[in-house]
Amino acid sequence: MYEKIKDSLYKIKTERPSCTSYLIIDQQKILLIDPGLYQKYPILKKELNNIGIKPEDIDMVINTHEHADHMGANKYFQNTATIMTHRYAATKIIYADEEVLHCRGHGHDPRGYNVHLWLENNNVLELDDWFLKILYTPGHTSGSLCVYEPRKRILFSGDTVFSKGTISKISDSGSYGEYINSLSRLNTLKINQLLPGHGSVSNDVEEDIQKALINAKSRHEEFLNIE
Repeated sequence: MYEKIKDSLYKIKTERPSCTSYLIIDQQKILLIDPGLYQKYPILKKELNNIGIKPEDIDMVINTHEHADHMGANKYFQNTATIMTHRYAATKIIYADEEVLHCRGHGHDPRGYNVHLWLENNNVLELDDWFLKILYTPGHTSGSLCVYEPRKRILFSGDTVFSKGTISKISDSGSYGEYINSLSRLNTLKINQLLPGHGSVSNDVEEDIQKALINAKSRHEEFLNIE
């Protein structure tokens, strides 16, 4: 199912446990953020067709991190689109690091993935109507990133933060310290709309990020006490 969020921006939900995908149809390029699980690609393809886009029309794919529920369907795009993610996620994807990717946990072979462009913090993708800034936000994983549009004040947050201050678990390559630091950095930005990798869109972003910070610090304290 897809939803038009605003002109040129669409939210596409396939089925759990796949993530939410976001489609930007710019005058210059067509960009897909997180194509989701390999097995859910037929649903994604159907929704793209309903919007009026063929999979081969997509010029760029950004993965917000290296988990299979976000990057598994890359294989359907990597021969026609430029696949991009943070360099720490890229190394795990191209070398089929199953412990981190979780592909086999979703019944999918982790081998055979390509990443064409390795992103760094503060890299910029400037299109006609969109100015996308890459923010390196490790914590959930070591290769997590967010995509920020400062003029539209939109944040594509992947699994870094969700609506209502919900936070992710710390995965194999993640870190509570990095997570708290990443949330603190996001808390300094002007964001009107949060588009997460799972769950609902948030328009109370400042409150949600502050709640996420409190939740992350509390979870970290619990973890320390367990140790």
